This record gives sequence, structure tokens and C-alpha cells, in this order.
Amino acid sequence: MPLNLDAVDRRILRTLQQDGRLSNVDLAQQVNLSPSPCLARVKKLESEGVISAYVALLDPVALGFGVSVFIQVRLERQVERSLGVFEQAISERPEVMECYLMTGQSDYMLRVVVPDVPALERFIVDFLSRVPGVGNIQSSFALKQVKYKTALPLPPELARGERGTSAALAKRSGRPSRKLAR
Repeated sequence: MPLNLDAVDRRILRTLQQDGRLSNVDLAQQVNLSPSPCLARVKKLESEGVISAYVALLDPVALGFGVSVFIQVRLERQVERSLGVFEQAISERPEVMECYLMTGQSDYMLRVVVPDVPALERFIVDFLSRVPGVGNIQSSFALKQVKYKTALPLPPELARGERGTSAALAKRSGRPSRKLAR
């Protein structure tokens, strides 16, 4: 169940999603808090698991990983042991950036980055096809990354005193508000 975050918590999270390297003093200034309460809120968000990690996002192409591939995997049987074996094997592979257990025609969807097509072939032939229980593998190359983001969409803030008013709803929707005659 999602936590009930107030407007200040959401401002902190939005700001940190844009720049996780901000000092506490700079963060506090950007979210209009003094440093001590800001640090206390960040620590609380960390301890509650809302903030799970701080990372540096690297450019895969700059590091020689120019091929991004989505791979659908169907297992021979969807039994707990097969799922566990597959997930354990995948979790040990550094080129697998994401892995999801899926509904639909495939059991798993992987996002894999490799330097080139021969590296992809080695990954599929020498590793993926040898994982016990794998029944079918289907690959799709990403031609171009159209959108990529790491920041989660947090609910918009309401201006102070506007919660639930027609002015607040109009402001969020972009429509002019109508004052009711009394």
C-alpha cells in the first residue's frame, strides 16, 4: 500500500529524482525547508523504503553497449522450481538490465545490453538456451530509444488552501473556474 506523502515529501522526492547528488543544504533550500527537518524527512523516506538507492546513470553507448535487446522467454512449464531456476540464472548475468515475470504469451521479458550482435548471439546460444526449462526465446532489437526516464510520476502538488476547491480543480485541468452566485 502506498504511503500517504505530503506536499513537502513529494517535493523532496521530485528534486532527488532529478539530482540525487544534492547536498542536504541545497535540497532543503530547493524544497523550502531548513536543513534539519529536511534531513529528517529524507532519513524517514529512506527508512520506510520510499527511497531505495542513490545511483549514477551511465550512458550505455559511451561505454560500448550499443545494442539493446528485448527478449521474451517462454518456459517449458510454469512450475515454481522452473521459475526459481530461471530467475536465479538471470540474476547472475550483468548484461541483463531488467527481468519481469509476465502475463500473456511469454513468461519473462528481459532487457539486455551488449556491445554487438556476436555478443548477443553468445548470450543466447551459450547461456540463455542452456538454462534448464527454457522452451522458447524471441528477440527484438531496439532501433532507437524514444523515451527513457527513471523518475516516477508523483501526484501534483496543490497550492496551499486549494485542496478540493473548484479553483484548484480548474487550475489543474487548465479550465477557468466558475464562481457560483450565492
